[in-house]
Amino acid sequence: MSTEKMNTSINIGINAGTIGRFAKLAQLGEQVFHVGDLANLWNINNKNTLHTTVKRYSQAQLIFRAQKGMYAIKPITKIDPYLLGIKALHKFAYVSTESILSQAGIILQDVKYITLISSESKKFSIGNINYRSRQLDDKFLFQAEGLYIKNGIYLATTERAIADILYFCPNFYFDNRNNIDWKKVKKIQDNIYDFTK
Repeated sequence: MSTEKMNTSINIGINAGTIGRFAKLAQLGEQVFHVGDLANLWNINNKNTLHTTVKRYSQAQLIFRAQKGMYAIKPITKIDPYLLGIKALHKFAYVSTESILSQAGIILQDVKYITLISSESKKFSIGNINYRSRQLDDKFLFQAEGLYIKNGIYLATTERAIADILYFCPNFYFDNRNNIDWKKVKKIQDNIYDFTK
């Protein structure tokens, strides 16, 4: 770190306002924030003031830019990539389909992106991580069956991920069909994706 950057960091670090702002961040226990979240949390209404504040903190490495309008309290390489993707969508989303099926050994191909389900169809990247969000209608998206939370992130069970991928791709090929509990999959399909209800 250059002497100039260190001096900037020290100057910002001893400012009482800065200490208060980062104390508020710490209280929330969140790792990733959108600029709008910071504006609300820090009670900064002026966009120029907010931009300048965020820029200074970023230059001093007190916060780290993940993408335009989104920052983290530590370098993005040290943050769960699932969390980054969900935060980037800035709406309810969960990890499912290929990402879950690959981890479970149900599909064997190398998945080049993290797969999410949300109310938006979108492909994007953060750093060197690629993401794909599949759009699901709200009446299906917010069904909790087959979802669980780990480290604050919603994840699909293997059976929910299979039901999801079959909803989007009815002829999807599974490499390891013997490890699938088809009764559980059918139950989730009936409870979530039953169009006759």
